[in-house]
Amino acid sequence: MLAALEVITTVVVGLMVGVEFAVAFVMNPIFNGLPDDSNQSARSHGGRMLGAVMPFWYIGSLVLAVIWVVAGRHRGGTGLVVIAAALLILSVVMSLLLLVPINNRGKTWTAETRPADWKEQLSRWDRYHYIRVAIIVAAFTLLVTALV
Repeated sequence: MLAALEVITTVVVGLMVGVEFAVAFVMNPIFNGLPDDSNQSARSHGGRMLGAVMPFWYIGSLVLAVIWVVAGRHRGGTGLVVIAAALLILSVVMSLLLLVPINNRGKTWTAETRPADWKEQLSRWDRYHYIRVAIIVAAFTLLVTALV
């Protein structure tokens, strides 16, 4: 049963990392190459779509990691899972404090309602997101290491 939990947790976190990596290094650069109206519209739509799913994914990943820590507390590698869980907590806190406020504003913008500094706000979101991606990649790496 623990082995299944370990694999499920690692897959769930790994898929989350893949989506967030793709947002940072594939989708947003593509959107940034579009004309302003299309760029902002695509990012607003992405913010609405992923903003509805990602809270469950981040919290779910954290819950799975915590269950892994508790269930596997007597097995080797648990320390790595504890650190991974701490990094996932950091990613959730960082999301709530830094990324979600920008995303909540950005997902409501249209070409007519966006503020003058919309590009600066999206650029700030991107910088925070790069840091968050690095954090969850580190968490994923620790989970994989603990698994093997």
